[in-house]
Formats: sequence, structure tokens, C-alpha cells
Amino acid sequence: MPSKKPATTRIRTATIERKTGETEIALTLDLDGTGVYDVDTGNGFLDHMVSQISRHGLIDINLKAKGDVHVGWHHLVEDVAITLGRAFNEALGDARGIRRMGHAIVPLDETLAMVSLDCSGRGYAVIVTTLDDTMVETLPGALIKHFFESFALEGKINLHAQIMTGVSPHHKAEALCKALARSLRDALEADPRAPSSIPSTKGTLNG
Repeated sequence: MPSKKPATTRIRTATIERKTGETEIALTLDLDGTGVYDVDTGNGFLDHMVSQISRHGLIDINLKAKGDVHVGWHHLVEDVAITLGRAFNEALGDARGIRRMGHAIVPLDETLAMVSLDCSGRGYAVIVTTLDDTMVETLPGALIKHFFESFALEGKINLHAQIMTGVSPHHKAEALCKALARSLRDALEADPRAPSSIPSTKGTLNG
């Protein structure tokens, strides 16, 4: 049976274990998966966010995380995003043969979210969630923005994300995660017109 992996890239997987005085995280990621996820962070909404990225990005994610949540959710959310970003960057490798850029506009009932990104090798984030002063189920809304920023910087992705309209905090955060997932899926796809090329005039996206 033919392999389902893109013919133009290596096997794009990464396994990372991160242990600090604040959190302990084990993550396995496959960029060429089918959207299978097993996520347990101890926070239901954080689990929901990561699961949306997996399912709609067709990225397999196995994530187990725990932390010093008696002081709040900041350390856990930040370190999960850091670990996801580093795993993404490791799995992507030299980015040979990919489209590199992707974007998506995703509706969820009354909410509309936009994400545009470039797997450029240079981390940058402009994130507008309109959630900073509210709770999103079990998470402070400001941590949604911080999650996206930390993922972008560690994943070396230029990421722009914005809520264009919406009311429900849950819908806003979920739509952003789905838009991120769909944008990543576009950017990571093999480019049939340049299957062996690194998508940069510099010849590298790692410096």
C-alpha cells in the first residue's frame, strides 16, 4: 500500500519531554497525521483548544501535561504552547517542498475568526482575541492570546490572528484554534510545483 506521507518531505514527527520546576510535559506530534489526538493537561478548555488544532489541522498529537496549577493556569498554558511550538519546528525540519504560507477565515455561529501565517523560520505574533478581560470556560481569556504568541515564537512562525466579529468567548477561542489549524494545514501541504525546493530565495528558513 502506498505511503500516505508527502513524497517530498522526510517523516515529520517530533517527541519532546519538558520538565521544569513548574510543569512536566510529554508530547509526540506528527505533522502528516489524520487528526488523531490524546490530550490531557488537567484543564478541560486547554484540552479542547489543542484537540481542535489536531483535528482540523490533521496533525496527530499525544500530549500529557501537569503543573503547579495551585498558582493559576499561566505556567501550564505557556509551557504547553512552548512545547507545541518547539515540536512543530523540529518536525518541520528545513521545510523543503511545502507551501509555507496559509490562511483561513472560520465561522462558528455568530463568530468569525481570521488567521494568516507564514512558516518563515522567524517567530512573530499579532493576536487580537478581544478576550483579555473575560473568562473562557476554565481559562482566563488573556491566556488564549498568550498561548498563540508562545506557540508562534517557539514554532518560528509569523502568525496573525484576529476575531473579526463575535459574542461568545467560547466560540471566539474555538474559532481561532480552528482557523490556526486550517492555516497550518494549508502551509504544511506539499507544493506539487516545487516538491524539492526550500520555499525561500535565501535557500533556507533556518536563519
